[in-house]
Amino acid sequence: MASSGSTKIVLIALVCNFGIAVAKFTAAVWTQSSAMLSEAIHSLVDTSNQALLLYGIRRSQRPADARHPFGYSRELYFWSFVVAILLFSMGAGVSIYEGFQKLLHPHPLTNFAVNYIVLAVAMALEGYTAWRAAAEFESHRGTRSWLAALRLSKDAALFTVLLEDVAAVAGLLIAFVGLLTVQFLGIQEADGIASILIGLILATVATFMSVEIKGLLIGEAASPKVQAGLREILQSEIGPSGPLRAINEIRTMHMGPEDVLVVASVDAADGIPAEEVEALTAQFERAIMKKFPEVRRLYIETQSVADHKAAIAAEKSRQPSRKAAPAKKSTRRAKKPAAVKTAANGKSKRETKSQS
Repeated sequence: MASSGSTKIVLIALVCNFGIAVAKFTAAVWTQSSAMLSEAIHSLVDTSNQALLLYGIRRSQRPADARHPFGYSRELYFWSFVVAILLFSMGAGVSIYEGFQKLLHPHPLTNFAVNYIVLAVAMALEGYTAWRAAAEFESHRGTRSWLAALRLSKDAALFTVLLEDVAAVAGLLIAFVGLLTVQFLGIQEADGIASILIGLILATVATFMSVEIKGLLIGEAASPKVQAGLREILQSEIGPSGPLRAINEIRTMHMGPEDVLVVASVDAADGIPAEEVEALTAQFERAIMKKFPEVRRLYIETQSVADHKAAIAAEKSRQPSRKAAPAKKSTRRAKKPAAVKTAANGKSKRETKSQS
């Protein structure tokens, strides 16, 4: 689910964009400006996008059930992807189309003052929402650059609103320059060109959003900081007299912005009682969830290093090779595969899990 700060930002953007869309459509009808119509469509798409994000946030907060045992957190990523598609098709596509229509069938603009007033009001409101979104994003950015932070962010709702608002401010500036060019230089084509440029900006932002949200839909790992912290906690029990001998592997996946799944494979000491394994798992759960509240589910498997390597090798062998040639049909009778035997190592394999 999204953080409370992200939800508040989406609500602010929804209210502001709705008011801006109404003002822009009024000005576009009054002045016959193609750039203003593009901006109005952009604001209308933004308004619907924020409504979809709020819907996704609400749906992602549903508890886990039998059909979705890991919950619905990833539904927010689905609706964020829908937002990116709408921004590309409805926002960018319509803006570029209107721009070319204005170039092919030019008509004079009127009532420039109305356009400037609407642009000024829209700039103030869009600037405010962009500032609030940037401030919220800055609180999570850390020392990373803005581009790196955007690419590593798991809060799709927040960076979607931020990117849309930045694109909106840039589009307003382009529309303003286009109107000035038409009014003072008499270049009527500037209005259509401004509309096309606005569409290209929206297309660029939508493409970036689609690529990043696609990764979240597939399943991205937790941040390097979280992974290092998890390994540090598990390594604290490794030693000659400790209950663990090695950490085989730690896998993490973001189910949502504040919902992380952790699966770990560890090599436990020989002969360790089941009660001690259970107590150790509970200890890890308390330590990890205290340091990283976003970890909602933790699964720990005890497995020898050799067995884990064999399992990984078997997993890789089952993955289809991209360069593998298609299998040829054989007339020979296939032999029955031999049974796979697991070497005894004196250890009992147990999988223990703790679910918040």
